[in-house]
Amino acid sequence: MLSLVLKQHIESLLNASIISQNILSGGDINDVYLIETEHEKLVLKVNVADRFPGMFEAEKVGLRLLSNTKTFVIPKLKAVGSDQNTAFLILEYIQPDENASNFSTGLGINLARLHQHHSNYFGLDIDNYIGSLPQYNNKKDTAADFYVEQRLIPQFKLAKENGYSFDHLERFYANIIDEIPNEPASLIHGDLWNGNFLIASDGMACLIDPAVCFASREMDIAMMHLFGGFSQTVFDSYNENYALPPAWKDRVAIWQLYYLLVHLNLFGRSYYHQVNTVIKRYS
Repeated sequence: MLSLVLKQHIESLLNASIISQNILSGGDINDVYLIETEHEKLVLKVNVADRFPGMFEAEKVGLRLLSNTKTFVIPKLKAVGSDQNTAFLILEYIQPDENASNFSTGLGINLARLHQHHSNYFGLDIDNYIGSLPQYNNKKDTAADFYVEQRLIPQFKLAKENGYSFDHLERFYANIIDEIPNEPASLIHGDLWNGNFLIASDGMACLIDPAVCFASREMDIAMMHLFGGFSQTVFDSYNENYALPPAWKDRVAIWQLYYLLVHLNLFGRSYYHQVNTVIKRYS
């Protein structure tokens, strides 16, 4: 439960008393609570500030970028701050609709619309996080340079520090650069697995926990295929509204490699074989 000091600090920010607090979910990164005041229900995310510096400030930027596209339901931000080395983020609570149906077509349409928000560079003005790991967003001119230099190389470096070895990486990088299409940079969610969206009460898809940047839109598509949870209707609807480049299915493994490396670095050796399988395919 919340400490009395933190509870009082948040009540002061909200100018309202917290009348109930319940744990929604938790993990190694954040404790997440559903808090209720006399006026509204809110989601409160809490972590140790010096372990994850700037995490919630970066999430604030990501939520704002997604909200500005007017494509998905995005929880409204109430407050971001810290108190005595406890960082917190407070969001509007979105009530999930367990009985919603026929949302898959709309999800595909809105994702296509999101990806049509472009930039003249690949990257972002700030670095952010993917899970609990830093995610680097130094701006690059091409999708391939951004992906190799800002996504793969940092994760391979961390994996080596964690005791994993890999062969022929330079050849691998050279080969995948030739595979990556030269499309405009799209605003992507960045961590779009089925745990990072929910269906709101109006049947609209709501996105949460963004790891945004401007990158190849195929990254979102690849992540959606990695752990399942999305129907074929989503992808059919997407392609009808913003067709993916030719042979996109052949590149899914290239983009999934980043997320597999993240999971290797977060959760351990069970992902090592999958990482090496992709490397060998393109080496």
